[in-house]
Amino acid sequence: MHRRAFLLLPLGLALSACGAGQIEAPPGAYVIRPSDAKRIEARMRDEINMRRGFEGLVPLTYDSALTQAAALHAVDMSFQNRPWHWGSDGSSPVERVRRAGYAGRFLGQTISESFEDELITLDAWMDQPDTRAVIMDPEARDMGFAWYQEPNTGKLWWTLVTGTTEVAPGPFPMAAAF
Repeated sequence: MHRRAFLLLPLGLALSACGAGQIEAPPGAYVIRPSDAKRIEARMRDEINMRRGFEGLVPLTYDSALTQAAALHAVDMSFQNRPWHWGSDGSSPVERVRRAGYAGRFLGQTISESFEDELITLDAWMDQPDTRAVIMDPEARDMGFAWYQEPNTGKLWWTLVTGTTEVAPGPFPMAAAF
């Protein structure tokens, strides 16, 4: 219970800071305003699904639990001032999606620290084999995507989490009965 409260406090502070629209970013920096959130989420989902479609993969849909896990981790990375997959409480991505209530199976997580917009960030993820594999995982059906922008610098902390609620096939397909 104490770990969850610890992680929710920074999220509340992050949302209140972003809601005030008081980002002090360098001139020309990409600043996300609260009114931009839905557009950015849709643009990221649509761009990912277009790229998955080119590979014959099914589209991803937003999952609220995965998005909550992504949001908490974006804030926590800022708190730690380092882009990495472990939470300040020692939690793994698997633990965080379970805590957020995701009923499916965690597949992967991509993270970034940047001053760039979401599509430039996606391009960078797609250029790296390990992060591209998370986004293009054929098993993935669900996604969570979130960011935290530091009010004092404008730095963005991005997190994308994927999962699936589909049952993985067993090692041997069932033979048809004749």
